[in-house]
Amino acid sequence: MDTTELIRIGVYGTSILLILIGLYAVLTKRSLIKIIIGLSIIDGGIHLLLIGIGYIKDGTAPIFSPGSENAVARMVDPVPQALVLTAIVIGFGVTAVALSLVIRLYRHHNTLKIDEIKNLKW
Repeated sequence: MDTTELIRIGVYGTSILLILIGLYAVLTKRSLIKIIIGLSIIDGGIHLLLIGIGYIKDGTAPIFSPGSENAVARMVDPVPQALVLTAIVIGFGVTAVALSLVIRLYRHHNTLKIDEIKNLKW
């Protein structure tokens, strides 16, 4: 295996590991803050996976200029990068809204435990 394959395997492995760690936190933790942190970890793993998919060794920027007809095969795909930039902004907004809801729940119920909140009546 050459270094490009090892880098690709490392990126994919790290992203899958991050997704699994976040999934573990979401499924097993009972605190709302820890669940939101788990969702953010999943979000980061997905971003890393999308960037890893668009990686090309010795790739060039996808800018067409005179005389760049031969470089088209080496151009990096800009779509995953654009998707990740959009996903970062959306993920930040979702995290902010989720944390504001957690603050409201804490002020109303004085707890962040899911089990205690489920047992309470509105």
